[in-house]
Amino acid sequence: AMLAKTQKVLVKGRKKTEVKMVSKKAKKQQDSMNSRLKLVMKSGKAILGYKHSLKSLRKGKSKMILIASNCPHLRKSEVEYMAMLAKTQVHHYAGDNTSLGTACGKFFNCSVLSIIDGGDSDILTNDTKE
Repeated sequence: AMLAKTQKVLVKGRKKTEVKMVSKKAKKQQDSMNSRLKLVMKSGKAILGYKHSLKSLRKGKSKMILIASNCPHLRKSEVEYMAMLAKTQVHHYAGDNTSLGTACGKFFNCSVLSIIDGGDSDILTNDTKE
């Protein structure tokens, strides 16, 4: 789980909005995960998207699954279940689907990502689980 504190901020009288205060440790972990992802996209092989990730899990090709924080709960549990059957490690990505897509160098949202080959990255060997 991401270590974030929320603060209530008054905006124009009565309206309240919550602002997330992210700890330095959580920010550093997020940055290292993003740099690992960048390396995987450059030197390894990854599949973006829910349907294709499930296909790779069923075929047994997937080595790791990343799930965005705002992925719908039913979809998240389905992917986790399939990963458990395939004996594949799951990482709950701290950012939302927009930031996961951006971390992969794409201009679209991505809620589920499957890593087939880590390439030069240490994303599969390091303990990146929560």
